[in-house]
Amino acid sequence: METQPRSLIAVYREALASRHYARQTIGTYERWLRRFLRFHQMRHPREMGSLEINAFLTHLAVEDHVSASTQNQALAALLFLYKRVLEIDPGDLDGVVRARRPKRLPVVLSVMEVRAVLQQLEGPAALVCGLLYGGGLRLMEALRLRVQDLDFAGHQLTIHGGKGRADSKCVTAALGASVSMG
Repeated sequence: METQPRSLIAVYREALASRHYARQTIGTYERWLRRFLRFHQMRHPREMGSLEINAFLTHLAVEDHVSASTQNQALAALLFLYKRVLEIDPGDLDGVVRARRPKRLPVVLSVMEVRAVLQQLEGPAALVCGLLYGGGLRLMEALRLRVQDLDFAGHQLTIHGGKGRADSKCVTAALGASVSMG
């Protein structure tokens, strides 16, 4: 009895599964492979290389207007095919037109908005949030403060084990005006 050679898709799925890729990732990568094959009129990937990969990825960015993360996902699926399944170096992929990442402006609260938020807080939460905002402390720095770290007369606190593990003094004169410590 003669056995049929397994399809490229079946081999691809099996390679992904054997490396413990999630089922959803396997399905997504398979769809990218099918789309790549259709784009190149069902030519076998062994007959193609970096030119065809570049053409497909560029098409995704220019014609289909996919996001940068979507284009990167397609690239990852194709790199897995070439490197892990076919064991072929896909070649130079520098000529790809990359999809643009959207520019996002950081969202920052105004002073009035911060004041409104802080006024809604009470007790330890108000103190910690006041330290975070007014003193520029990181969360764990504020939560690890001890009474002996406070110098009310000098309007200072000592931060132990801050970022970089360096102890530093943090002047918090502005903090006293916005948060009551009593």
